[in-house]
This record gives sequence, C-alpha cells and structure tokens, in this order.
Amino acid sequence: MAGCFFVLKCRPPSNRIRCSPSKLASRKNFVNLCFLSNHQKLNAEQFSDILVYFSESLLGKENEEDILWDLAKNCIAKLGFVDCVIYLIDRDNKMLVQKAAYGPKNPKDNSLYNPVEIALGEGITGHVALTGVSEIIKDTSKDLRYIEDDELRLSEICVPISHEGTIYGIIDCEHPKKNFFTKKHLKMLSAIASICAIKIKSVRVNRALLSKQNRLLRLKEEMVELKLKALNSQLNPHFVFNALNAIQSFIASEKKKQALEYLSIFSKLIRFYLKHLDKETVNLKDEVDMLHWYLELQKLRYNDKFEYTIMVEKEEKVPSAAIPSFVIQTLFENIVERSIFHQHKNQRLDITFLVKENTVTLHIKYRHESDNSNTSYSPGYRENIVQWEDQIRLLNAIKPYKIEKEIVLIDDADLSGSNISLKLPNLI
Repeated sequence: MAGCFFVLKCRPPSNRIRCSPSKLASRKNFVNLCFLSNHQKLNAEQFSDILVYFSESLLGKENEEDILWDLAKNCIAKLGFVDCVIYLIDRDNKMLVQKAAYGPKNPKDNSLYNPVEIALGEGITGHVALTGVSEIIKDTSKDLRYIEDDELRLSEICVPISHEGTIYGIIDCEHPKKNFFTKKHLKMLSAIASICAIKIKSVRVNRALLSKQNRLLRLKEEMVELKLKALNSQLNPHFVFNALNAIQSFIASEKKKQALEYLSIFSKLIRFYLKHLDKETVNLKDEVDMLHWYLELQKLRYNDKFEYTIMVEKEEKVPSAAIPSFVIQTLFENIVERSIFHQHKNQRLDITFLVKENTVTLHIKYRHESDNSNTSYSPGYRENIVQWEDQIRLLNAIKPYKIEKEIVLIDDADLSGSNISLKLPNLI
C-alpha cells in the first residue's frame, strides 16, 4: 500500500495546517487500515472504521455511475487490490455489463477501456450473479469458468452487490498471485457491497418516484388541455350559433314559449359547463340534467332527427352518486355527431344509468334504420371533437378509477346501431 503513504506524504504543509487534528487522525488511521488490510490484520474496530469511511464517501452521490466509480476507485483501490471491475445486471438482456473499474480497465478517469458484457451464468462472475453466493478462486488456472479479460490473473474474488434478495451487480477483483484473497477480504467486500446495494436501491427508488411524478404531471397537464378542448368543443360556434338560430326562428315565428324554453335550456347548459370546468367530479343528478339539456338542444339543432329516453335505476341503499366530470357529455357528443354525419334515419337513444354503491354503469342502446348510405361530407369542425376514449385513457392513468367500456355493434336486416356500456366509479 505504498500508494496510500505517497498520497499523504506529498500533501503540501499548507494542506496539513488547514486540516483539523481529527481529520488528520482519520487519514492516518485509514492509511493504517490500507496497510493492515493488505497484511490481513484487521481487527473489529478497524473493520468498522473502513466501512464508515466508505459510507461517508457515498454521501452526496445521486446516480449509480458515481456510486460505482467511488466503489472501484476510492475504496477498493485502497484495499491494495491490483484490479477491480464493477458489473451491473441488465435483466432485460440477461447480461452483466461493466460499469466501473480500477486498474488496467480504466486508463482514464471514469472511462472503461474495451468494456465487455457477460451472459448470466457464464464465467465466474456470471455464475455468482445467478447464485448470489460469493466466491474466492485461489487459482484461476484450475477453474474452467474463468474468462480472461485484458490479461491472465491467478486469483479472483467475486461478491454480489445485493440487498433484500435483489442482486444489482457484481464486484469482481483479480490479482496476479495465487491464493491472494482471504476470508477477511471476502468479509470486507461483502459489507461494502451491502452498503453499495442499499445506496443503489435508494437512487433507483428516488429515480422511479421522480419519473412517476413527472409522468403524472404530464398527464395532468394533458388532462387540463383535454378539458379545455372539450369545453371548446361543447361551445363550438356551430353548436352555439345553430342553437341560437333555432331559438331565433321560434321568436320570428312568434313561438315565444318554445323560444324561452330553449333559451333557458341553453343558458343552463352554458352555466353547467363553466361551473364544472375545474371540477374532477360531478353529481350524477346534475350530469343527467346536463345530458337532457344537451340532447334537447341537439334535437333542436338537427330538426328532431333523433329521439331519446333517460332512466336512472338505483339500489335502495345508495342515496346519491358522483362520477368523473366531462366524460358523459363527450361520449354523447361523439355519438350524436357521428350519427348525424352518417345521416341515419329514425335514430333513437335509450339511456339507462344503473347506480350501485361503488359503481355507476351507463348503458346506451342506439338504433337506426339500416341503410347503405355512404356520405363523404364531413364538416371541418368535427375533426376537433374530443374523443371520449382519450378521456378514459387519461383518467385511468391519473386516477385509480378503472373505468371500463364495451361497445357491441348491431347490424340486423331492419335495424342497426350499437350497445355501449361504460362502468364508472361512484365517487361519493
């Protein structure tokens, strides 16, 4: 361990003056540890000190690369080893991948010369990665599993980096002399590997948590954009102006009662949209009212080209219900606009809400006369209509709603259409 003594002897006097006595004592103690470990004289106190030194060296390390290079260069090197390579397990490809090294494998800082990959189960390192059991090879020339990397070395020690049954990687050290590694080396490396594994697990957990938070943030931003797009779709100029024009025609034809009735419906619908824009849930009764207003205005807009019924069936023990907002209306907007686009005749929507303690299931029975019409007319504004499946996908990604949908197409001789089921959570 001449290297350890050289580092301390070459420090300028000014550096010694700036160090506190406790730090100088710590450095001197670690030099002694380096020397003693090479001569296999570590006692319990020295063993503990070297682990404390290694643990402190990992403080502030926030990525796996820094952890592994610290392990290879700052600690393993000071144990007097000639060569050390750190592998991580790539579970997807079932490989060991070299990530850090001390010795001939890293002629430059934090860079590997000709890194190799080893299949799990191959060689001594691959075998230890599968079994999770450390090994000391006293003479590699007699072990058929030995894989020569940059040069032949006669001793090898291989320790898994593992914690709570999970193997993250392997510490693999070699030495040109036979019988170099001892049980004390194994004990020290095993303890260091455990500390390293705990740190790697912490980094990965934090990274996964940060990734999840970023993903949820992106989804929430996408959901907000989708809500604004849904509101814009519901209040698109074609819908608003056509509804107002229809009301105006009632006024022009002196049907004042109908004009006032539809104007009242229109104002209620607008207030509903604005009131619930920032709400995540909506009371089912309010949603049913909204649906009735919306379908009435669409009937007026499209000159009674479809009929509808709405029923709500409740279990006796369920007094009320609430569901995610902006899903139902978007679904019916898709249905109505699609049906009008295809110019179906005698269209009918039978709508039933089945309310249970934990779920609200919407059943839609849509029927129209069978025909072979194939229209190519598609107004441009319909391209901007929000797809209800997109809302469900986002809601299920952001919240544990587990919304389920089912669509069954009906194509009989006389009647065609579809049966749509949508199971929503009861959020009361």
